[in-house]
Amino acid sequence: MAGGLPHPVLLVDEAAKAVGLYKLNDAFHAQVIDSNVIYAWFAMILLIILGMLATRKLEMVPGGFQNFFEVVVGGLESFVVENIGEKGRKVFPFLCGLFLFIITGNLIGLVPGLDSPTNNVNTNAAMALTVFVYYNFWGIRMWGPGYIKHFMGPFWWLVPLMLPIEIISHLARPLSLTLRLFGNVRGEEIVLVLLFALAPVVGTFPMYFLFSLADCIQAFVFFMLAMIYLKGSLEHAH
Repeated sequence: MAGGLPHPVLLVDEAAKAVGLYKLNDAFHAQVIDSNVIYAWFAMILLIILGMLATRKLEMVPGGFQNFFEVVVGGLESFVVENIGEKGRKVFPFLCGLFLFIITGNLIGLVPGLDSPTNNVNTNAAMALTVFVYYNFWGIRMWGPGYIKHFMGPFWWLVPLMLPIEIISHLARPLSLTLRLFGNVRGEEIVLVLLFALAPVVGTFPMYFLFSLADCIQAFVFFMLAMIYLKGSLEHAH
């Protein structure tokens, strides 16, 4: 697995090496393209293919991939609108894309021969920083200079106390998003490797179900926290 964990064969790595996308830079002894980037591309390509399969023949009575995606996307949209309101429809494409990418990235790491892009801190940091910039962009777009009131607390006399606390709190959000997802996915893969070494079949097969569930939960947690941050930036400061 990526990041130093042993894996028999990483199929996407081998394919990338074959076409020259994944090689060593002799000058710096470093990878020209990191494996987590390769697997992030792989997750995106997989989502594009699934999306094309789901939308190539739309029907009034959906079936197959169309039905699956309508349930997932429709459920997520309803959840966002219920929590944020109608404004949530404007930010839903971002949140939905984020959720689908994370859950796909998490789950492909459980497939033998593949690895997860989300077990690398760089991938998660990029997503967390994107969320940070995105919700602050919407806050500034919605409220202009008045967005600073979100950092000042409910009373003017609390500003000297609340302003630095809120700034530190917001700056810590990308770090918490990054480490939460990274720690859970990396820890899951370490446990899977240890169980495989101890009991190759009996030890790992039952854990696939639990790890699949955990991957879905972690994707939803990241999605939900991003939604909460967006909700806070879109709400009026009191």
